[in-house]
Amino acid sequence: MTTMRASVIEGTGGPDVLHMAEVERPTKVNAEFLVKVVAAGVNPIDTKSRSGAGVSAAFAGYPIILGNDFSGIVVESSYDAHPIKPGDEVYGMTMVPRFGGTYAEYITVPATCIARKPRSLSHVEAAGVPLAALTAWGAVVDVAKAHEGQVLLIHAGAGGVGHFAIQFATFFGARVITTGSTRNSSWLHELGAAEVIDYSTTRFEDVVHNVDVVIDLIGNTKDDTGTRSLGVLKPGGLLVNVPTGSWPTLLADAAAAGVRASGYRVPADGSTLAVISRLLESGDVRVFVDQVFDLDKASEAHTALETGHTRGKIVLKVSDG
Repeated sequence: MTTMRASVIEGTGGPDVLHMAEVERPTKVNAEFLVKVVAAGVNPIDTKSRSGAGVSAAFAGYPIILGNDFSGIVVESSYDAHPIKPGDEVYGMTMVPRFGGTYAEYITVPATCIARKPRSLSHVEAAGVPLAALTAWGAVVDVAKAHEGQVLLIHAGAGGVGHFAIQFATFFGARVITTGSTRNSSWLHELGAAEVIDYSTTRFEDVVHNVDVVIDLIGNTKDDTGTRSLGVLKPGGLLVNVPTGSWPTLLADAAAAGVRASGYRVPADGSTLAVISRLLESGDVRVFVDQVFDLDKASEAHTALETGHTRGKIVLKVSDG
């Protein structure tokens, strides 16, 4: 077998630029794994890159296969004695466009970027975890250092990254305030949020003051959410901004407001994902998959994500497990 099915783009644009094609199957080199993809997560970086933002400036040529998250089955291991063998179920993330994307039947991925799939999760559920959970972990645990007595404001708590961020912050003892819609209020409380601010009825800066950390999953691109967030931090507090390219003047604006700030970019870290796996297995953290689309419906998945009303994750079903 030298070819595979994939959802590709031949140029940037709207969701309709995604289409199915027969492309060359990747060949593993060095310490890579070859993995049969069963399911692939859909993330905002995918839609941004497809539209001409995100990582599209690094596209060297077309066609491009998008997608960073995957859950699947090992076809070829990194080396003979590696503990993860052909036939094992794994999940993880890759980095487009340095590697081919996961909207495809097969991928090659470095050994450092995968972990064993949690046995308690289906492939569809597992595919919704890696990028979003690793991003939330990096922002909440590595950068914000969530701990008891700390108060975090997490914007867009019902989204893919947000619903993990709430769970990680509360697991480590922080008190979480989050913004969300009316329909998601009770669910956000179930995830661990102590307070949910309905953004459709309440300006968060009117009711939130002196928080230690803001986890900004929106940026400063809509309704000045970022700028307004600076004012709810205590002096010297920290704002962690996640969305790519969403706030070019972040550091200067934060310094002028007397607070600290940092962007965050997620690495494809299989060792951290293995830690997250234990929290998923124990039930301390859970993933919520909102919608599942077949691979040939990737354009519909992008359209759904771009509505901005997804609860948890959107996943593509790529093949049978």
